[in-house]
Amino acid sequence: DIRDIIKKAEDDMYAHKLFEVTSQRNETIRMIMKTLHEKNPREEAHSERVSKICQDIGTKLGMTSNDLGLLKAISTLHDIGKIAVDDAILNKPGKLSDHEWEAIKKHPEIGYRILSATAEYAVIAEDILSHHERYDGMGYPRGLAGESIPIRARIIAIADSYDAMVSDRAYRKALSHKQAIEEIKRCSGTQFDPVIAEAFLELYEEERIS
Repeated sequence: DIRDIIKKAEDDMYAHKLFEVTSQRNETIRMIMKTLHEKNPREEAHSERVSKICQDIGTKLGMTSNDLGLLKAISTLHDIGKIAVDDAILNKPGKLSDHEWEAIKKHPEIGYRILSATAEYAVIAEDILSHHERYDGMGYPRGLAGESIPIRARIIAIADSYDAMVSDRAYRKALSHKQAIEEIKRCSGTQFDPVIAEAFLELYEEERIS
């Protein structure tokens, strides 16, 4: 259908613009990410690890080079909305209060607003907004379910969750690789897309992700 072709061409055009290093808007986004990484250094390493997992899953699923490039950008930027979350909440060593948890849960919407303000980033803003949705519809911020969640967001959901589980956090010690794998299995079809979960497990069940 000609409308699909036009839409794909527009998406490719904006994806190309997204990676132009000379873009003034790109520089603004980089400065936001630099500030986030300075106030919360673990976020940079987390994003790099999530990016690798996302691209490995995307390759396993047969995604195009353009989609793999978008996955790389999204995984780098998925937590950009945390720039507006108080450091004391992000680094709190104990359990979050209901009020603090609600503040954390706003970061996908904040990230969406930051990125959707410009055409270059609009192509990935929806993925950023949706990366904490759950396959069973019990996620946030919109309660989307199944394939109504963008596929790139469904991929990030698994990569992000795995890395969060196997990393030390202020409020808990890291889980083992085996424990995290068991949790991915347990939540396949509820929290996670079962097809993407299967692809992840085929790649990584038997080895620790570097």
